[in-house]
Amino acid sequence: MFSLTALPDGFHEDPYPAYAALREDMPVCPQSDGSVILSRYEDLDLVYRDTTRFISDKKAVFEPKYGVDSPLYEHHTTSLVFNDPPLHTRVRKVMVGAMNPRALAQMEPGLIQLVDSLLDQMQAKGTVELIEDFAGAIPIEVIGNLLGIPRSEREPLRDWSLAILGALEPQLTPEQEEWGNRAVSEFKEFLRHIIEDRKANLGNPETDVLTRLMQDDADGGLTDVELYQNCIFILNAGHETTTNLIGNALDLLDRHRDKRSELLNNPDLIATAVDEFLRLESPNQFGNRLTTEDVTLHGHTIPAGTDVHLCIGAANRDPRQFDRPDEMLLDRRPNKHHAFAGGPHTCVGLTLARMEGKIAVIRFLNRFSNYQVTEGAKRGGRIRFRGFAQLPAQV
Repeated sequence: MFSLTALPDGFHEDPYPAYAALREDMPVCPQSDGSVILSRYEDLDLVYRDTTRFISDKKAVFEPKYGVDSPLYEHHTTSLVFNDPPLHTRVRKVMVGAMNPRALAQMEPGLIQLVDSLLDQMQAKGTVELIEDFAGAIPIEVIGNLLGIPRSEREPLRDWSLAILGALEPQLTPEQEEWGNRAVSEFKEFLRHIIEDRKANLGNPETDVLTRLMQDDADGGLTDVELYQNCIFILNAGHETTTNLIGNALDLLDRHRDKRSELLNNPDLIATAVDEFLRLESPNQFGNRLTTEDVTLHGHTIPAGTDVHLCIGAANRDPRQFDRPDEMLLDRRPNKHHAFAGGPHTCVGLTLARMEGKIAVIRFLNRFSNYQVTEGAKRGGRIRFRGFAQLPAQV
């Protein structure tokens, strides 16, 4: 039986055979801690839409995992993704307003300029590290700009993000837990002077997400804890998933040179191609919900209070939903993948992520059409998030 705490050999390199077995043989897969894994597309679709029987609040799950007084517990029980209304509604409304089409259109020229400057630097080097030099550098700048983080102070953001999101893994070492708690504390201290300065000097709420988060509405404003932790969440979530999207896309196009040529010859395919990269190598491989009552699926009763792992990576290759699911079809339509989750918790930054992915990938290919990933590529080694820690290349 598949276990999140005893992974099969080679899982991090290629989890998809294990996912296929889950989908076909055990669509409701019990775990030793009482949780279950769901892996079929239709089941994830059901869970995302049913916010009555499947909730996002994880206090009952995170208290024994982190301890109620820990920085990690405070962060992961206060951030947008692990909350239900009313907090989820208030924070999401702020973010949706900040990601309106006009705001994104205003961001596009700056994003193109950023990507081109990174390409210039890589061209001068020749031998590059695609995560550090490119994929990871783009979202840090974009999200840093959204929150008005001074550019000179952004260096520690990626390490903090890796530590905090890494603490969501099913099994933690004491070192990982300590690193995660320290990262939350340091991140809060880092934000303190930025938030206090912004309170005294409010920015333009049309373009400054931090200012928007500080404003009261009909439902009231955020508490200090909610404000700090959701700033951390926005920086982490917007950075990690987009880094993985771009890195995974460049790896896929290196391994499938025919598809690279197809995209270069038909650059208008970039929009559907980005969604295909997201489907094939979903940056976020697992989500979670908690049952509020007994639920029966495929003849298996899931008791109330069960932590449910939603295997996005498996669902996005479910042959019941996708034709030729293990193939990369750059013009795939429709492509209703779950890479951005679904229902009320559909990723609020999906349009921004797609824009970053499209601009980064197509401009990279136009500049370096013959790039080659070289020896030394290293996966991130995590279950929940799928990306590269290192992706060296010759450009």
